[in-house]
Amino acid sequence: MERFSEKCYSVFEKATNDYHRTDDVDAPIRNPYKEKSIEFYLYLKNRIDAVQWHLEDIVRDPDIDPVKALEIKRRIDKSNQDRTDLVELIDGYFYDLYKNVKILPDAGINTESPAWAVDRLSILVLKIYHMQQETRRMDVTAEHVETCKKKLSVLLEQKKDLSFALDQLLEDVKNGRKYMKVYRQMKMYNDPSLNPVLYGKK
Repeated sequence: MERFSEKCYSVFEKATNDYHRTDDVDAPIRNPYKEKSIEFYLYLKNRIDAVQWHLEDIVRDPDIDPVKALEIKRRIDKSNQDRTDLVELIDGYFYDLYKNVKILPDAGINTESPAWAVDRLSILVLKIYHMQQETRRMDVTAEHVETCKKKLSVLLEQKKDLSFALDQLLEDVKNGRKYMKVYRQMKMYNDPSLNPVLYGKK
């Protein structure tokens, strides 16, 4: 039986590779999975992360026009909110999936919810992809390539550990050894009623 981390990694790799076929932050999303399926949301999650990754690269161009930089910064802010909303939706999927599990008397709660571990795995797929690209560059020194190979090795070890931890957490939730709570992030800077700079403009 496929572990959930394997499903995640497979979908994230596909989304990452699909993005890099155009390498365009404005390219339309062609999500190949059934709408509202968990695979659909995982694909969308990684696509949001991939676009934001490249927006973060673009905005760091020292020669960027300040007006363009501000436009991208606001786009990144919206992307962060979309990312958070999607993580909470994925946590809702897990919460619903395990809502009838009998919680054991000594059950505990994890410091991080399953979907936030999924979020970290999505970012890790992007790190691995880009570090692999660095190891294949022909316009850099051998030392650069060797350094990147070492970093890639660490990222792959992290992938193994994070995948194991995610599957273990889900197994614990499934068997009542841990329980879930879905906390909304309640980001204040995007809320006109909570950000003093915004509500001060009224």
